Amino acid sequence: MWYWIVKAILTPVLRTLFRPKVEGLEHVPADGAAILASNHLSFSDSIFLPLMVPRRITFLAKSDYFTSRGLKGRLKAGFFKGVGQLPVDRSGGRASQAALETGLRVLSEGKLLGIYPEGTRSPDGKLYRGKTGVARMALEAGVPVIPCAMVNTHEIQPPGKTMPKLMPVVMRIGKPLDFSRYAGMEDDRFVLRSMTDEIMYELMQLSGQEYVDTYATKAKADIEDARNAASESMVSASPGPQRRAG
Repeated sequence: MWYWIVKAILTPVLRTLFRPKVEGLEHVPADGAAILASNHLSFSDSIFLPLMVPRRITFLAKSDYFTSRGLKGRLKAGFFKGVGQLPVDRSGGRASQAALETGLRVLSEGKLLGIYPEGTRSPDGKLYRGKTGVARMALEAGVPVIPCAMVNTHEIQPPGKTMPKLMPVVMRIGKPLDFSRYAGMEDDRFVLRSMTDEIMYELMQLSGQEYVDTYATKAKADIEDARNAASESMVSASPGPQRRAG
């Protein structure tokens, strides 16, 4: 019930401030299990999309959103819990299996599951290689995957920015992708990669983003390494303290 209360309060505010435009809303089924796979440009993606799709979306949100300290952290955790988002550990290994099982449980209940195949927000607005968990869930649950592109949320709220810019937001939802031809092949890594690449291609077509065939987590690490190297170079190039003559 809290989900619909929050939605009823925030949706009119969202429509007034950001004038959202949703294309392809007819591709979201009225009922039955399905996966909504979206690109991930901004923290605000997890707010805009659930509020604008009439049907409830259960997103697998990173556990950090639920464990931050202070008033801001408590408010953030309260919001995500209130709108029915589920915390998952994205550190890999056993955590990935736990996230998979959580997603399959949501789908087994006939719900609409939201997933960011890139696994994390894009550091620079580009579209990065998808992780195969979305493909495994689709095959094991026997459900379609609906691609959804957030178009300009990177400009509205770039990573690290708390307050979003007041500008129109666009969401494009594509036709459901049917992977039933791969039924029973959820343990074939080549099939999972092929499916995931097909999903990412559709997201690229819908969003117009430049595609980079590497994981976003690696791109973030490379960007951070470059920044650190630049900082060290500036420090080493700066003149030391001047000695007084005499």
